[in-house]
Amino acid sequence: MDKNTLLKKFGKNVKIERIKKDLTQEQLAEIMNVSQNYIANIERGKANMSLIKIYELSKYLNVKIEQLISFLDN
Repeated sequence: MDKNTLLKKFGKNVKIERIKKDLTQEQLAEIMNVSQNYIANIERGKANMSLIKIYELSKYLNVKIEQLISFLDN
């Protein structure tokens, strides 16, 4: 799997979990203390999150980190 595909699949997972929690990109950005543009770029597969940010995201969304980085069924 190439980098672009990986980032897009991760972004899709982030978007799915954000929507399940009924959060807008703006709300999630505020919770994480990042810009809405950053969240949008993550969800579009245009930006790469650090491991620390992925860990924080999993806590904010109350999901296991494995759900965010699972690429088997996407």
